[in-house]
Amino acid sequence: MEIVNLFPGSFASNCYLLLSHGEAAVIDPSANARVILDEIGRRGVKLQYILLTHGHFDHILTLDELRDASGVPAYIHSGDADIVTDAQKNAFRYFFGTSRAWRPCECTLSDGDELTLGGESIRVLHTPGHSLGSVCFLCGNDLITGDTLFDGNVGRTDLFGGDAASLFSSLQKLSALPRELTIYPGHGDTARLGASLDVFL
Repeated sequence: MEIVNLFPGSFASNCYLLLSHGEAAVIDPSANARVILDEIGRRGVKLQYILLTHGHFDHILTLDELRDASGVPAYIHSGDADIVTDAQKNAFRYFFGTSRAWRPCECTLSDGDELTLGGESIRVLHTPGHSLGSVCFLCGNDLITGDTLFDGNVGRTDLFGGDAASLFSSLQKLSALPRELTIYPGHGDTARLGASLDVFL
């Protein structure tokens, strides 16, 4: 599976395009929707999924615009299902003092769910701590970690649904995966899973 980072996006959030055998998934649509759609068109692939690692505003900036243009549903873990529609919970009001919300996602995810993209598997790993419904997506030798784990850092736990003890448990869960996996975080550069976890475990 090929992973393309469509960063730069707003608030330094990474937006990933997953590609496999003529099909595509967008993870965390923070980049300009036109940029996303143009890249999909340039590659001649069919968009199958819009997947969210969690519901904070900086990872869903163009979610509604992308859904309107593509007709493709959005998927989020059930623990974060209400975040996108609530300006306080999605942290927009926390940072800017004004309201911004998005439409509810059409589909919810649970730990262990598997989606198929071009015949390849995307496995959902529930990793709460940064938010109640934070997830990682395991795609072969790659792990898209959202704001659960960065290169040598972890996501903050002081926003709605954040919990440091839950985040530590999630890191322990990830430690059961092969250390050589490449992580694709919600902010910053790619890294090796093992090296990133070693900072905390």
